[in-house]
Amino acid sequence: MTDALRTAGLSTEVRLAIAEIAGAAGAWCPTLAPTGDRVAYVSDRSGLPRLEVSTLDQQTPPAVLSGPEEEVVSVAWSPDGEWLAYLVSPGGSICAQLWAVRPDGTERHLVAGEDPRSTVFAGGWTAGAGHYVCSIAPGDGPGADVVLVDVASGARRTLATGGFLSVTAVAADERTVLARRGPRGHRHIVLVDVASGVQRRVIPLGAAGGTSSEDGRFALDGRAVYLRAGLPRQPGVPRSDRAGLVRVPLSEDRVPGPGEVLIARPDADLDAYAVRADGTVVCVWNADGVTEVEVRDLAEGSLRRAVPLPQPVMPGWSLSADGRTLLAELTGPLSPRSLWLVPLDDEGEPVALPSTPRRPDPHLLVTPEHRRYRAHDGTQLDGWLYVPPGVHGGNRTVISFHGGPEGQERSDFHPVAQSLVAAGLTVFAPNVRGSGGHGAAFMAADDLGAREASFDDVVATVEHLVESGVALSGQIGAHGWSYGGYLTLVALTRWPDLFAAGATLAGMSDLRTFFAGTEPWMAAASVTEYGDPVTDRDMLAAISPMTMLDRLSAPVLLTHGDRDTNVPVLESIQAHQELTALGAPAELLLLKGEGHTIVGRENLLHLSERVAEWFDRWL
Repeated sequence: MTDALRTAGLSTEVRLAIAEIAGAAGAWCPTLAPTGDRVAYVSDRSGLPRLEVSTLDQQTPPAVLSGPEEEVVSVAWSPDGEWLAYLVSPGGSICAQLWAVRPDGTERHLVAGEDPRSTVFAGGWTAGAGHYVCSIAPGDGPGADVVLVDVASGARRTLATGGFLSVTAVAADERTVLARRGPRGHRHIVLVDVASGVQRRVIPLGAAGGTSSEDGRFALDGRAVYLRAGLPRQPGVPRSDRAGLVRVPLSEDRVPGPGEVLIARPDADLDAYAVRADGTVVCVWNADGVTEVEVRDLAEGSLRRAVPLPQPVMPGWSLSADGRTLLAELTGPLSPRSLWLVPLDDEGEPVALPSTPRRPDPHLLVTPEHRRYRAHDGTQLDGWLYVPPGVHGGNRTVISFHGGPEGQERSDFHPVAQSLVAAGLTVFAPNVRGSGGHGAAFMAADDLGAREASFDDVVATVEHLVESGVALSGQIGAHGWSYGGYLTLVALTRWPDLFAAGATLAGMSDLRTFFAGTEPWMAAASVTEYGDPVTDRDMLAAISPMTMLDRLSAPVLLTHGDRDTNVPVLESIQAHQELTALGAPAELLLLKGEGHTIVGRENLLHLSERVAEWFDRWL
């Protein structure tokens, strides 16, 4: 590193603030015991995500049930209360393993994923005692099979094969499986007969709910399937491509009939749902980035109750056995992910679980403002503006692009954004076209050949910030994770005069090498998003920053987990090598033991401080 590239350094006060912000622990992925008196969840209070179990009143400290080196991704309690199944990311890799453990911490063992090249995708427990169903991609091809595992004996039975199948439900008799298949933006639910292997689309293309389907569940009586699906335009109904709830009846021999849209909102996407035995359904909506929970009548779709939440975003939740209580994972700009008990059918107040880790000092954090603006073609865009206390005019500003690109900026906890604010920088986190949470058409508006035109949203964002007096021309930076890192490099190479500095995390630099190096199932799923790596090779080259790095003039910090196999670490290494050969001001920060998402406490602290230092120096 040259002297010119050494950071000027942040004040001790700012470093301490960043340490508290980025070091804040969270708790997520809750699952209630069938008895309703205990909860299992993932928490990083120890410095890495671990599986913890505690009583709801936490009379004793939470018990850590996962191994000391296991990076836990998710957990699910079995219906009989005898087992916990949890996914582990070995060494940060996306190639997950399935483990099982008794709730008292005994008999912990590896269930699936012995082959380090394979990837286990979470499914769920079936009605059969000790049976867990998941999808397993072997690692040497684009497919994934649905596999039923006896967690005690380790015995396995393949229930469905043929294509990339992500299981969503298994019938009580284990003779029929619901699975999602298809690449990004073109997913649909298939009903698989286990005996014959025959797959049927639950709803045909062009039918109600036939545009896309992300989730499928069997009705309680087994005579229908419920789907969370994109809704096509229908006669006499205002145009909306929002996801809603669709019901598909099943015949005696389980052949799907015509689908019926039960519940939909023109202003929100259905994120999740749960059908209850009393004829109601719990609907979880994404309304402009804010979570709204409703209890609705299943037959009529009418609203029974809007359920208030103490935080604006609910990424995960678990329903009690009687369906009356929601164990919610909640987050907001001033709060990392935490666990709350939320009553669904009465006016009782939500209660935070004692097992929730301590929040950072709220005086160190800011609440972002939701702003709307227009792209050059008139498309409405939106984003969240974080302004340091006491700043009322133009300021040094970092535009932070989310990943996906189907991700969405929401009013949740962002340690890197809040760390930048603590360093005195304004942050704007936009939802450019291609983002989720705004309907299917908006999310698909950057696919394939439309991607190059979608880049203009970057310029429109800069213009909005400068013209509205938020940002100062010449003092604007670009930052992003995953696809957002790629978009940052696109911005720095295509509009070098607009940006004074950049920083990426796990971003693609060349879509051609991304397809060659990523996991086979990820490459197959991404063809409909970016293009075919063979037939569209010239297009991929034209929209890859690697082919125009000689235009980049702003200093750029390239950061990456050294075990990332989603966006391979080569993507940052090759960009750094090329920029160094060109004499451009660039630095490379590899985070040891991390994968595509940075989860280790020390690495997250280092990353947040390093990015804040970088923009504080160069802006």
